[in-house]
Amino acid sequence: MRTLKRLLLALIVLIIAAAAIGWFSLDKEARGLLATFPTNRDILFWSQTQRDAAFRAMDRIPLLARWHTAQPSATPRPLPEGRPLKLDLDIDAFMQSQHSAAVLILQDGKIRLERYGLGFDADGRWTSFSVAKSFTSTLVGAALKDGLIKSMDDKVSDYLPDMKGSAYDDVSVRQLLTMTSGVQWNEDYGDPNSDVARFNNHVPEPGVDALVSYMRKLPRAAPAGERWHYSTGETNLVGVMLMAAIHKPLTQYLQEKIWQPAGMQQQATWLLSKTGKEISGCCIQAAARDYARMGQFVLEGARVNGEPIVPDGWLQAATRKQADIQAPGRGYGYQWWTYDSGSFAARGIFGQGIFIDPARRLVIVTNADWPKAGAADNPAFAERERFYLAVQQALDDEAAGR
Repeated sequence: MRTLKRLLLALIVLIIAAAAIGWFSLDKEARGLLATFPTNRDILFWSQTQRDAAFRAMDRIPLLARWHTAQPSATPRPLPEGRPLKLDLDIDAFMQSQHSAAVLILQDGKIRLERYGLGFDADGRWTSFSVAKSFTSTLVGAALKDGLIKSMDDKVSDYLPDMKGSAYDDVSVRQLLTMTSGVQWNEDYGDPNSDVARFNNHVPEPGVDALVSYMRKLPRAAPAGERWHYSTGETNLVGVMLMAAIHKPLTQYLQEKIWQPAGMQQQATWLLSKTGKEISGCCIQAAARDYARMGQFVLEGARVNGEPIVPDGWLQAATRKQADIQAPGRGYGYQWWTYDSGSFAARGIFGQGIFIDPARRLVIVTNADWPKAGAADNPAFAERERFYLAVQQALDDEAAGR
């Protein structure tokens, strides 16, 4: 009995010591955030105060998540200071209205504007949400170039045999990337019973990936290829398919293909699902300047030492309208939002974005915590679109000498 008591006491001491080590291993900011940090995984239903705390610390307080890390380049790409951009708007008022953590504008690879808010700064990492979809898309292009995915017309079930017999059995890689699978999905961020809210809590069948287990039970709503419908679940499925093709974690592939070759300065982290795989439709954490470097990398053709990491013509197809989203002047490519003007963007809920305008050699990065998650009927989204136009107009005026 005494021996058992001593063992229990020793175990308690070890637990307390481990907790203390965990606490002091957190940086000062992360420890300070614990007072408001959420204690549940339902991101869509956190308060704004909880989101302000969590979005800058998703990879530093291991209460809710696990992650993999992409290490930075040994020779980061310089981002030299350019001439300050003269904007015909109040940038402070814009950032306050957006509840903005960062706004960064590059032109010709030079910083024309860089501002931070919410106590965030250039050294911090902010979570991307669906901006990660465009990273995943670029990695699919890399896998095609590497011959690990044979064709955009291959079927999803060629890489994920557990999808055979499901509504996805006859869906192609191209249709998955363009979200035209025709499979039913509810992306309503305000509905706790929507698919986007429920699939993370799904209990999988034994021996089946949790996401695959959920997605293969969804019914068909339209013939494959005939209808566009936004689905984070499908991008997550793209990631599971991609990992099956490349036989390595997405973060490792990101590090090999983009993060180090593109000259990123800080590490990035990618949150993992309950089955230990990257959540490919979401949740890369990175510094604002590295999001800008990603935009510049894509703007310059996703090239490493002059050679593109994706097949010839693939990036041009990825960033132009492949699917009609019933929005005048806009469309959807391969996990990129497109504009008929030739610009395109990565977008994440609550105000994350990388906007790329090839004609003006322009990249705009925004990190924020909007009061509302999505874009539909969201004043913050409409305001950011006006901001993009104002930046474009300022560059046009500058070029014309006005």
